[in-house]
Amino acid sequence: MSVIDELKTSFKTGSVLTRLIYVNTGVFLVIKILEMIAVLSGQTTLATDVISYLAIPASFDLLRSRPWTIITYMFLHQGFIHILFNMLWLYWFGKIFLDFLDQRKLLSLYLMGGVAGGLLYVAVYNIFPVFAGLVNGSICLGASAAIMAIIVAVAVYMPDLELYLLFFGRVKLKYLALITFFVVSIFDFSVNTGGKISHIGGALMGLAYGYGIKNGRDIGAWLNKTIDFFVTLFRPRSKLKVTYKKPKTDIEYNTMKREHQSAIDHILDKISKGGYESLTKEEKELLFRESQKKN
Repeated sequence: MSVIDELKTSFKTGSVLTRLIYVNTGVFLVIKILEMIAVLSGQTTLATDVISYLAIPASFDLLRSRPWTIITYMFLHQGFIHILFNMLWLYWFGKIFLDFLDQRKLLSLYLMGGVAGGLLYVAVYNIFPVFAGLVNGSICLGASAAIMAIIVAVAVYMPDLELYLLFFGRVKLKYLALITFFVVSIFDFSVNTGGKISHIGGALMGLAYGYGIKNGRDIGAWLNKTIDFFVTLFRPRSKLKVTYKKPKTDIEYNTMKREHQSAIDHILDKISKGGYESLTKEEKELLFRESQKKN
């Protein structure tokens, strides 16, 4: 199996966390390739033009003409150190998140945290006069706001969880999240001000999400349903139709039985990961028929 095939398989079978890291890394590599092409072709603005087209602008007028940037900016990185530390933080805290909550929640929180960070960045740059001279030329990019939402949410949900840190020993998650927030969002606020504002937006979303989950309310459930709708809309129809035609041979019978059991196992796996509401209409009907057979 080639490296490309291994990466495809890993992406296809991996968790949401794996896919988020792959998408961020893939976009970063495309930007680096574009920078190389720009140098070789003499089109020095090629990569920067693409970045400005995908990064979220501070200008309301420009944002209205590029609404997709509220999503694309949170998968966009330019510097190696930037993406390296973001992906490390995403991996560490994403793993902790998945130890207690499911993948669907991780995806919805990542997206909502990124959107909250982006919107706060745009709002602050347009509200405060100090940014009046910068608003038309400022852009924001990176997964930091989305990752900050995950860090804060898991710290709110499991505040007393202890992690072992080299040189520091055991540290409770709530203190680690608090220190991280202040270091990357508050300290030296004059440097990367737009990025720090987006971190605060992500943290606020993580705070709301964490308290919601802790009190039995998933504020991201609507987003999961929206994602499910579009995924179901654009993917091929699942052919789970069950027939009771008598097979001609034992081999045909055993094949049909295996295929039927495989379909049931797939449905049960979806329920364990995303709940009954994650099933399509056809899958719910098949599960109902199966339950009737066992009664």
